[in-house]
Amino acid sequence: MRTTAKIRSIATGLLVFCVAGSMMFCWPASAQDMQAYCGKVGNDDRLQPVPAALLPNARRVFDVPADMAASHVKAATSVRCMNGAVWLCNSGANLICGKADVSRRSPGADGFCKQNPDSIGVPMSATGHATVYDWKCVGRKARIIGQIVQIDGRGFIAENWKQLE
Repeated sequence: MRTTAKIRSIATGLLVFCVAGSMMFCWPASAQDMQAYCGKVGNDDRLQPVPAALLPNARRVFDVPADMAASHVKAATSVRCMNGAVWLCNSGANLICGKADVSRRSPGADGFCKQNPDSIGVPMSATGHATVYDWKCVGRKARIIGQIVQIDGRGFIAENWKQLE
């Protein structure tokens, strides 16, 4: 009987620990709670789906047509915290909400240039849409021409993110 009681006690303790631990990773559902959460944590780079309460804000910030389904807006919009504020990103065909690729080496560009020597440009289908650089081929080698987008203080493409006011 004592062994059973110990097992139950340990199992109960683990359950409480898991539930309490998972609460740390829950995102608030309301706009006010989200703003309070971001104010408290400062920075949280984890991309989360936009809470339903923020869908009207996302529609306004990204000028989403009124006839677009809420499910589409929710699926395409991410939220994160930066500097204590709520930030939104609406991904599109070429818009990346994840962290920017600041690597000065691109295996995709290298492969493209081996196949297309001296090309004046390397398509993002080869480099990836997260790159911050414009690439060209010098012979069979990929070279950076310049930086085409700015990154914010947390490493995301700045123009893809809008602060919730």
